[in-house]
Amino acid sequence: MHKRAKKALELFLAEDIGKGDITSRLLNKKKISAYIISRQTGIIAGVRYAKEVFLSRKCKVKILKKDGQTIKPNEKIMIISGPAYMILSCERTVLNLLSRMSGIATQANKLVKIIKKANPNTDLYSTRKTAPGLRLFDKEAVEIGGGNRHRMSLDQMIMIKDNHIAVTKSLRELIRLSKKHYNTIEVEVENLQDAIIAAVEGASIIMLDNIPPTTIRKIVKTLEDLDLRKRIKLEASGGINISNVKAYAKTGVDMISIGSLTSSVSGLDLSLEVS
Repeated sequence: MHKRAKKALELFLAEDIGKGDITSRLLNKKKISAYIISRQTGIIAGVRYAKEVFLSRKCKVKILKKDGQTIKPNEKIMIISGPAYMILSCERTVLNLLSRMSGIATQANKLVKIIKKANPNTDLYSTRKTAPGLRLFDKEAVEIGGGNRHRMSLDQMIMIKDNHIAVTKSLRELIRLSKKHYNTIEVEVENLQDAIIAAVEGASIIMLDNIPPTTIRKIVKTLEDLDLRKRIKLEASGGINISNVKAYAKTGVDMISIGSLTSSVSGLDLSLEVS
């Protein structure tokens, strides 16, 4: 497991436990067995992190459902045994992370199925619209659900956005400057003219931001007519959700990125019960 993940899990526990779970301390050294159960149908995600939390507190864990598997109401995900104090003091941290990651994975899985049915060549991507401190977990959850991760951080790839262009006043200048130092360059555009400029200047990926599907179709067709389409990847982004993602997939773009996947999460209903 990544060191960053282990460190994050310890921070999550410390945030919830504080100086100690004073209620669970009343249970002295009693040993118990407990299980985590689902109350909803969905894709489970975060099991390995839940296991790590319990193991770090000297508990035993038996995994019944692995990351990426479908779970149904009243299905057990894992069984935990050990000191009652340890299990119950970890309960909320584990459930919060499992619920969030599973909610993201479930939604990603629904979106991927719609996208692939409409266009097998289009892939779903996550964005940087993640909760502070949870990006590693949020993006992994998208992958578990069948999606892909975009940039984890700003140092991974050049991405020229509207505010960068607003500073320099020249899209061409920014692309040319970027190409002196980096091979992969993504450019955010909002119209056909800028899409053509980005393609001509050698952008690797062109993000079509907040553009309706009908207009994206025209942009794709124009780039094909100008013999520019094959040299670039096209990404649709902005305002895309489960109700309109099919229309975006049918435009012929290569990538669809959806910020709400990780910014507006509806967690899966899970609970921990003592046997």
